[in-house]
Amino acid sequence: MPDLFNTILIFAVPVVLAITLHEAAHGYAAKALGDPTAYLLGRVSLNPLRHIDLIGTIAMPIGILLLTQGQFLFGWAKPVPVQFGRLRSPKRDMIPVAFAGPAMNFIQAFVWGLLMIALIGFGLEETVAYKICQAGILANLIIFCFNLLPIPPLDGGRVLVGLVPTRLAIQISRIEPFGIWIVLGLLLTGVLGTHWMLPTMEFSRAILQFLLMPFSWLLPVP
Repeated sequence: MPDLFNTILIFAVPVVLAITLHEAAHGYAAKALGDPTAYLLGRVSLNPLRHIDLIGTIAMPIGILLLTQGQFLFGWAKPVPVQFGRLRSPKRDMIPVAFAGPAMNFIQAFVWGLLMIALIGFGLEETVAYKICQAGILANLIIFCFNLLPIPPLDGGRVLVGLVPTRLAIQISRIEPFGIWIVLGLLLTGVLGTHWMLPTMEFSRAILQFLLMPFSWLLPVP
């Protein structure tokens, strides 16, 4: 139990930042492309309290961390309201608005990676700060990959709707009311983890390592 409590403490800051910046990015992108709804409601904010959902942001992630011994993370925040009809080109602009959230998570994973490299350079691999950096990378890559699942209402589903022809996009959009139940079913049966999360996590890790490689070369050779 003490180990799990420590795990929760280590993940707390990275997870709150990951969710807060993810949602704020959606709102900022929507405002930039013509829909100020989230901005007017105060949701384009770095204040975590504006985005936290007691169940999805706190209870669910902690419960899953406890049940999986810190090996998996799942949760959500209050969705940022976006009126796609107010975007300058609703179908086209839906893509960057939806992708902004996951993109912000990948950027955060990159920043946590830079901080981790800096700690290695100072010989601080055994510190709590180093573990928090590791947690920041893991949490953001999980959120990045999970949200890119091409099922509405997840971000990947909205990106898919924006990419395909209109007739097909309408058919895919009809899945949205049932999308979260489909995702939960895939999660509980293990299909989501085996056939989506594992391969996309490996691929995103490889890209992240490639991007961080030039910075790791700056470390002094012992």
